[in-house]
Amino acid sequence: MMPSGYRAREVARMLGLSVAQLRGWVRAGFLSPERGPRGELRFSFQDLVLLRTAKGLLEAKVPSRRVRQALARLQKQLPEGRPISGVHISAEDGRIVVRDGRAAWQPESGQALFDFSVSDLAHDIAPLVRRAAAGRKAEPEAADLDAEDWFVWGCELEEAAPAEAADAYRRALELDPVHAGAHVNLGRLLHEAGELQAAAQHYARALATHPEDATAAFNHGVVLEDLGRQADAIAAYQRALAVDPRYADAHYNLARLYERIGRRDAALRHLRSYKQLSGPA
Repeated sequence: MMPSGYRAREVARMLGLSVAQLRGWVRAGFLSPERGPRGELRFSFQDLVLLRTAKGLLEAKVPSRRVRQALARLQKQLPEGRPISGVHISAEDGRIVVRDGRAAWQPESGQALFDFSVSDLAHDIAPLVRRAAAGRKAEPEAADLDAEDWFVWGCELEEAAPAEAADAYRRALELDPVHAGAHVNLGRLLHEAGELQAAAQHYARALATHPEDATAAFNHGVVLEDLGRQADAIAAYQRALAVDPRYADAHYNLARLYERIGRRDAALRHLRSYKQLSGPA
């Protein structure tokens, strides 16, 4: 059986690092690759993601010592089973910042970061937006709105009033059942709410009338993956790339899935494409 994982020289060549750098990060303790039958280092897909992140931070002029410390601490800060590849890491004004959904913090100190002016404004304005949405539906002029009007209104509502936005997209689809944008956006809101089957149906309907919609295909792949339909998710990501070969996130997700099912060559090919398209972390 062929040993799993990527060899040190292979990883160094792929990511533009030196073997000495790889071994240094292993000695630092935040990277723990497996060993092959002869004791050689064997790096996993997640190791490659971590190394690429480190390389991006170094290219952003963050000192190597701080990169090692931050990534080592971040591994301890994330919940068990949550990989580093699942969060966004960037260098901002000399700080290393991690974002996971709406949360943001500095891994070196563990300090949370907040934009109080934006968060307070959103909190204050959300009830106003919801009341405006209710008033819009009750107005006599609402009967004259077409599908595109309801779609645009839904887009405006999403951040502050997602439930009302979903209602607006449904009104758009009542008037135009093949409105791809409304299907995609409603599918995303349902996906975020955990209604996976309904989300998948809306993405599929968007693709039925607009097969060239790479975003719908990619989103369809994500929800299919969440549903455990791995083969269908791979097909959806491939469909997104057939429309837009430069869709970096589709390459990344395909690389991850191919790694999971043991198709190492395909995983490596898509990881290289992702690296080329996304640039420094």
